[in-house]
Amino acid sequence: MIPSSAFRSSRWLAASLLSLGMAAPAMAQEGPIKVGILHSLSGTMAISETVLKDTVEMLIEQQNAEGGLLGRQLEAVVVDPASDWPLFAEKARELLAQEEVDVIFGNWTSVSRKSVLPVVEELNGLLFYPVQYEGEESSENVFYTGAAPNQQAIPAVNYLMNNIGVERWVLAGTDYVYPRTTNKILDAYLKSHGVADEDIMINYTPFGHSDWQNIVSEIKAFGSQGKKTAVVSTINGDANVPFYRELGNQGIDAADIPVVAFSVGEQELTGIDTAPLVGHLAAWNYFMSVDTDTNYDFIDAWIEYTGDDMAVTNDPMEAHYIGFNMWAEAVRKAGTTEVDEVKDAIIGVSVPNLTGGYAAMMPNHHITKPVLIGEIQDNGQFSIVWETPSTVAGDAWSDYLEGSKDLISDWRAPLSCGNYNVVKGSCGGSETQ
Repeated sequence: MIPSSAFRSSRWLAASLLSLGMAAPAMAQEGPIKVGILHSLSGTMAISETVLKDTVEMLIEQQNAEGGLLGRQLEAVVVDPASDWPLFAEKARELLAQEEVDVIFGNWTSVSRKSVLPVVEELNGLLFYPVQYEGEESSENVFYTGAAPNQQAIPAVNYLMNNIGVERWVLAGTDYVYPRTTNKILDAYLKSHGVADEDIMINYTPFGHSDWQNIVSEIKAFGSQGKKTAVVSTINGDANVPFYRELGNQGIDAADIPVVAFSVGEQELTGIDTAPLVGHLAAWNYFMSVDTDTNYDFIDAWIEYTGDDMAVTNDPMEAHYIGFNMWAEAVRKAGTTEVDEVKDAIIGVSVPNLTGGYAAMMPNHHITKPVLIGEIQDNGQFSIVWETPSTVAGDAWSDYLEGSKDLISDWRAPLSCGNYNVVKGSCGGSETQ
């Protein structure tokens, strides 16, 4: 990608040549607008990420049918980082330095995003990240269209506490940064609400973990102590299939020990017999079962695009839908795909979500989202049992962690800081912890 300083110099050169009556060289703003797609199409995360690649390609096709952007057609540039976290960084560099894409839509896991982050910052790229994550990060080059913990994890725990009466907590996750940091936040939050150490069980398993018999037995024993128990699951990828299967094998149903998942949606449930799982929960900001005209239109378009009458939609797909439309609106507003101008133009942009309201891009590069709790149905869909009365703005920094609770993020000038300490009145160094 052309650095912003070089781009400004080239515009000055073009203007100077024109003032002298000389022909200016062809500019990069001619030709197709290149859209990078950075999602795993193979490996353990392909079960979740492949449909996100397809979603962006569908959005590109729709945009081109409407005339493109700025009179230019959009061109998808697809790479496969293959669920290999270091390869994500290599593929991001390929997209920015070789393919010179104008924007990237991609990543699922936080470890893959952390791998890509220094690349997009070094090369001044734009990354739209569509999946719930742990927070504790703010980058000038990343737009977080998935949920922060205060838009998913905290409301889900509150629902379990207040609506179901849960007193004991199993925090079960895949062993990487998102589950560990989210559970660190939840552990602090639960203890701030009087939950004792002995009433919190934390367990981590590798990506692709398949033998759940002993762990599910431990969960069953932990939940048999006379206190209402729930599992808060940050298990990711294809490990969810054997996990839920083992719950059914051991007769754990939602009436006994409900599971609320943060990484299981409609797509993941297509590989599971959901009959034994009816009543277990998921917390997201969108479900396919949302009853709005906008959602029905999106579902119809998705089914037509895939040619599959059984195709399902899910929350990260909606996040890409929102992020793509926000980026397109910012490009129109800026009148250019030049990165620095798009970054400035996108703050405050508001576009429809699929749940009947609007999503707005906040100065901390997070968006406003409703929070929904859904129960698994025997058809693989979710029945919405609870939702916030209005949208919630995403927090980059947790209110429950020391070292984070005094931080805010605001990328507008003159502050332009991802970790401003409101107590000290100063901007810190790194925007990640």
